[in-house]
Amino acid sequence: MNSFLSEWEPRVLSMLRIVSALIFMLHGTQKLIGVPATERVVEAFTLSWTAGVIEIICGAALLVGFKSRSAAFLASGLMAFAYWIAHAPRDLFPTNNGGDAAILYCFVFLYIVFAGPGPWSVDALLEKSKK
Repeated sequence: MNSFLSEWEPRVLSMLRIVSALIFMLHGTQKLIGVPATERVVEAFTLSWTAGVIEIICGAALLVGFKSRSAAFLASGLMAFAYWIAHAPRDLFPTNNGGDAAILYCFVFLYIVFAGPGPWSVDALLEKSKK
């Protein structure tokens, strides 16, 4: 059983990156273009708009696994910043202030900074081509 789990560990890392990136990117598209449907699209060149741009760019990079560590570092920092600027002032507890997703994104992306993108990524393909 352990060998099965160990064998799948890198692939599951890729799956975590892909799913997290896709959902993260949706936060950006919702802010900037209203997809998925929302009542509020943010005004251009505001703090929320900048966050949306970063969410789309880093989300897309992470989705395909290109420059994954850099994109994950920026995304993790964005989520830490978002938590302390937008959520923490509302309430001490993440479940009360709506910041639980920001915390999870922050630490998932921080993990990817250290663990890398996994084998299903452009980064892995580029690394193989160098050898």
